[in-house]
Amino acid sequence: MRGLALILLSLWLAAAPAMLRANPDDANIAAGDPALRYPRALRQDIVEDHFGVPVADPYRWLENDLRADPAVRDWVAQENALTRRYLDALPGRDALKARLQALFAHGRYTVPRKAGGRYFYGHNRGLENQTPLYVREGLTGPQRLLLDPNRWAQDGASALAEWTPSPDGRMLAYAVQDAGSDWRTLRLIDVDSGRTLDDAVQWVKFSQTAWDGRSEGFFYSRFAAPGPGEAFRSTNLGQSLYYHRIGTPQSQDQLIYATPDRPRLSHQAQVTADGRWLVVSSFEGIDPRREIHVAPLTGGPIVLRRLVRGPAQDWRLIGSRGATLYFLTDHHAPRRRIVTLDAANPRRKAQEIVPERDQTLVGGALVGDRLILASMNGAQTIAELVELDGRKVGDVPLPGFGTAAGFGGRSGDPETFFSFSGFVTPASIYRFDTATRQFQLFAQPDLPFDPQDYGIEQRLYPSKDGTMIPLTIIRKTALADSATAAPTILYGYGGFNISLTPGYSATRMAWLEQGGVYAIANLRGGGEFGRAWHDAGRGPNKQNVFDDFIAAAEYLKANGFTPPGGLAIEGRSNGGLLVGAVVNQRPDLFAAALPAVGVMDMLRFDRFTAGRYWIDDYGSPADRRAFPLLYGYSPYHNIAMDKDYPAILVSTADTDDRVVPAHSFKYAAALQAADLGARPRLLRVESRAGHGAGKPVDKLIDEYADSFAFAAHFTGLAISPRPAVAPRSATGQPPAIMAPSAAGGQ
Repeated sequence: MRGLALILLSLWLAAAPAMLRANPDDANIAAGDPALRYPRALRQDIVEDHFGVPVADPYRWLENDLRADPAVRDWVAQENALTRRYLDALPGRDALKARLQALFAHGRYTVPRKAGGRYFYGHNRGLENQTPLYVREGLTGPQRLLLDPNRWAQDGASALAEWTPSPDGRMLAYAVQDAGSDWRTLRLIDVDSGRTLDDAVQWVKFSQTAWDGRSEGFFYSRFAAPGPGEAFRSTNLGQSLYYHRIGTPQSQDQLIYATPDRPRLSHQAQVTADGRWLVVSSFEGIDPRREIHVAPLTGGPIVLRRLVRGPAQDWRLIGSRGATLYFLTDHHAPRRRIVTLDAANPRRKAQEIVPERDQTLVGGALVGDRLILASMNGAQTIAELVELDGRKVGDVPLPGFGTAAGFGGRSGDPETFFSFSGFVTPASIYRFDTATRQFQLFAQPDLPFDPQDYGIEQRLYPSKDGTMIPLTIIRKTALADSATAAPTILYGYGGFNISLTPGYSATRMAWLEQGGVYAIANLRGGGEFGRAWHDAGRGPNKQNVFDDFIAAAEYLKANGFTPPGGLAIEGRSNGGLLVGAVVNQRPDLFAAALPAVGVMDMLRFDRFTAGRYWIDDYGSPADRRAFPLLYGYSPYHNIAMDKDYPAILVSTADTDDRVVPAHSFKYAAALQAADLGARPRLLRVESRAGHGAGKPVDKLIDEYADSFAFAAHFTGLAISPRPAVAPRSATGQPPAIMAPSAAGGQ
């Protein structure tokens, strides 16, 4: 066990807020000012013993919630004021904001869900801070506004999160997310009348909403109410599964399943499309290792029986036919296969339907009388239809190179919808019939640019150990044709089995249209090539991820994509950790760095909120074997003193209860206290926002105007004051069904 001795050589003083006040002369700064002075952050003499290694943690007081600690609040306010003055003085910042507003001003749609003959979908007309939810009676009926979250908070920071219509389409359960927090409050709306019911279910987090087959209530997952002041900091343990009946108070909700003897387990509920079976999936961390229980839904008491012992392998329910449950699993198949289990006879062995292939299966759904399966070929989505006995029918005719998502549906109804997007094309929504294999365009956004002006190149480059890593390079075709080097942003993630696939980003387009290059590296630790690719970038292999990213930077420079001083790097969450680690290891490679909502203290990440889930990928700081690895790359603990660092803009948010802002606070304070050269190390803290989900559009625009103006200034990208252009044919009208196309093409 890790030593817990804590040496406190100084006390936190009541006068700390006064000690933290910056010199008022600090207000007189400008972009690039070498005399930039940072707010003073108190250094505490805190040293902790980790397996005989003394580890200093001088800024631990910044772990306190700024809502409760005036010293933290005062320091953050000073940091924000300094950063705001600096960013506002950057050339091109206002021009970038104007272009971002134009790029966001196109209509956007979510994939429709069908229930009881009704179609539910989100439709944002462009610059609405939150996406409203609409309902349509029948496929061609007029759309009707059902929920408008833009009316919920004056600052637009209350969002409509997850929502699920009842099987008969008469009720809809929806989650309210406030200020970007992971906490949810579940509400109900009567679809016929548009009346919101009094039902309110609180302290819901990391939950699915699963209606019973009779549309009388739903299953959900929740944690116990946190203690005073602990809502955004305390570790999430002891999730339990409940059932809520429409029209009753939460105090009467029925406890369905809990594991108090195993508090690290979380529980998710699914109900089969025919309403006959409740399927409970239990897991401990981020890794897809699950234990499965089932119960028949007869209207009587719910008695769960174990179907799969675990958690050991991945088991994902993708459909049912009577008591036959279809699962996607990696049991005896690292790249996954499709099997069936018998809910009525849990002891019966799994029956294989689709064996493991060369390509990794990433998803599936039973729609109508066939299965739609999605595979990953590198970063490209491939979809196919198979019969329920596993015989292949053919490929789903996707519109081109990109990423398909959606394909929800139910047995007996061949209708499904999916979205399809590419690097420079926003998501269009398609309707697909699994029986006829015909698809139709349901909704397509207008654009204020021509996608043909941009080129996408797929490259492979060698990492430090010789492993070939995929790299996507996006830039204007004119740049590619002339082989001109240009300021570049390199983006990466490399963790948690997450794949970086083709997808549209309005913020990225703002950089590209100014003549910048954007590169995306498919690092190890992701899911692009199955379990082995993931394993090669986690735990004791985490350094491979950093080596892959450093090699990508070297490749871009060596091959003329970016000039010697023109490379910035960007990453969010686990990608923020990536940026922090590689800046410490190779500060000479980069002109600017944009680590956002990053995991920066690898010795205490498991102490807060969802951090304990990440042990699967990182390892535990309490493990003697994992400690030296974590300590060896932890961004907060490995700042290279007396080296010239790139310009760094650290971004976080005050209500991030996924990766708590303390990570960024401590990291920024340590950066600012070190002698790292003349380029700035700034901290930007968004108010009433979280890890990313639910962030209002206006806050997104401001954040990326700041970040990309910062990157442009230090990489040498000149921002053109091109006026904002309205989207072509942006009518804001409801989507319309277009003429069907035959299978195999548009």
